[in-house]
Formats: sequence, structure tokens, C-alpha cells
Amino acid sequence: MLVAMTSAHRLAHFNVARLRAPLTDPVMSEFVAGLDAMNALADASPGFVWRLAEGPEGDATTVRPLDPDVIVTMSVWDSVEALRTFSYRSAHLDYLRRRRDWFRPHDLPASLVLWWVPAGHLPTVEEACERLALVAGGASPKAFTFREPFPPP
Repeated sequence: MLVAMTSAHRLAHFNVARLRAPLTDPVMSEFVAGLDAMNALADASPGFVWRLAEGPEGDATTVRPLDPDVIVTMSVWDSVEALRTFSYRSAHLDYLRRRRDWFRPHDLPASLVLWWVPAGHLPTVEEACERLALVAGGASPKAFTFREPFPPP
């Protein structure tokens, strides 16, 4: 178990998914209906610091930096363990298990990247895209995943 040992850094998280259909399509209705609940769950989770929330919906579904069919999620957490707990030990796991219902394979370099940021820094989407490209070459202190986490600097 890897947790942040210093308050000087926070964990940034960015993931991408290619939509199976437009968000207005009935096949996506359960995904869209669950967005508010998943965002509220994240917001209330121990260790949560911030999440990208742009547009009238208050989520990041309108942010499409890589492709019009690719949506992103970006957040900041106190530690790897805090994000892992939210992702895999909460109601979010049920949502993850259904990802094949809503998303299809993509040709992007990776789906997820984690990296450390100084406390108080909010990563940009551009920064996140750069880190996503870095992790495709293998985990490093600058870009890693849950499988190969790195400690904060």
C-alpha cells in the first residue's frame, strides 16, 4: 500500500474513455444518470481534493481534448490509497464493472495516468494529456498507474 507521506504533494489522476454512443443516445442513459451520484461520491470521499468540472452539467463530459468521442475524468487526491479506495472499494466499482456497456476500445496510448503535483496545484487538461502520453512508454515517477505506483517526491 502506497500513500502520500507528505502534505507537500497530492496525487493527480486522469483517465479517458471512448464513448460507445453520444451521451444523448439511450444506450448511454444509465451512464449519464449516474454521473451526479458518482461525482457526489467522489466529492465526499476521504482524501478527495478536486475534480475537473466544466460546463453546465458540473462534470467534465464536455471536455474532449483528444477526440470528439473521448471523454475524460481528472481529479486530485491526498494519496494513491484514497483514490484506490474510491475507485475499487465504493459504489464506484459497480459503475466500473459496466464500462463495456458504455465505452469501446480506443487507440490512445493509455487509458489512465497518475502523477504527483505540489499541494495547491490544479493540473491542466494539457498537462494531463502529456502525462498520458508519457505513461504509454512505461511507468515512471512522472507518469504511473495503480499497478506501478511511485511515492511522492
